[in-house]
Amino acid sequence: MRLSPEEKKRIYEEEKARIEAREKIERERLTAPTGTSTGLSPNTAGLLCYVGIWISGIIFFVLEQKNRFVRFHAAQSIVAFGTITVAGVILGLIPVVGDAFSTIIGITGFIVWIIMIVKALLRRWSLHQG
Repeated sequence: MRLSPEEKKRIYEEEKARIEAREKIERERLTAPTGTSTGLSPNTAGLLCYVGIWISGIIFFVLEQKNRFVRFHAAQSIVAFGTITVAGVILGLIPVVGDAFSTIIGITGFIVWIIMIVKALLRRWSLHQG
């Protein structure tokens, strides 16, 4: 099937318009002022969810009622660091190898903590998002 030059140009213009519309929506989404209950920017509030490990996660989860991004990071902080804390304590009770396990959990927790802080600052929703 052959397309005439006019048809090719029309298809090109339609696709170009679709791409530009998608890019505009994405730009608006990233720059849209989304408010938070705390008055902080969402990425700053998301970062602060991790500063005090799971304790600040609980605080922001209770305080933040408007912004889903901040609530997500607060919940992620509670779950991730609550699990790491409990695992570190339980494994630390094991005689002989408990200290080694607890140290490994602590180092892993520190690495995850740094990654989560960076992801919150970059307005990413999860560890898997680019």
